[in-house]
Amino acid sequence: MKKKVFISGPILGMENDQGYRKTITETCTRLGFEVIDPWRREKVLYKGDEACWWKKCVPMDFVQRDLDDADRCDVMVVYLPKLSAGACMELFYAKRKAKKVIVVSGMECLSPWIVVHSDVILKSFEELEEALKRML
Repeated sequence: MKKKVFISGPILGMENDQGYRKTITETCTRLGFEVIDPWRREKVLYKGDEACWWKKCVPMDFVQRDLDDADRCDVMVVYLPKLSAGACMELFYAKRKAKKVIVVSGMECLSPWIVVHSDVILKSFEELEEALKRML
């Protein structure tokens, strides 16, 4: 059975800049992972020009779908070019569920919360393939 990778990363303020998901997906697929990307399901909700769009959905349903996805994964890849409440919550949840967590972030000073709840911290996507190979 294929191992599953959940893609996590910021959306708010980056609604039109989700290309990192394609980069992660291509790397994971090349290595034989199945990809779980909540953006595929949720992107219809995001409108970069609409303030507080999330007030139009049921918050617990929205969150529960992501938690269910995290439950199904073996590895979570979290892209943090900037802090993201959702990505940090997903990261925390995944680690507490004994999932492997890889963070990709160029930020110089990551919070101790992120460091403690990560198995691997990478500076760039160029390092992702080798990190994922170790998780196979």
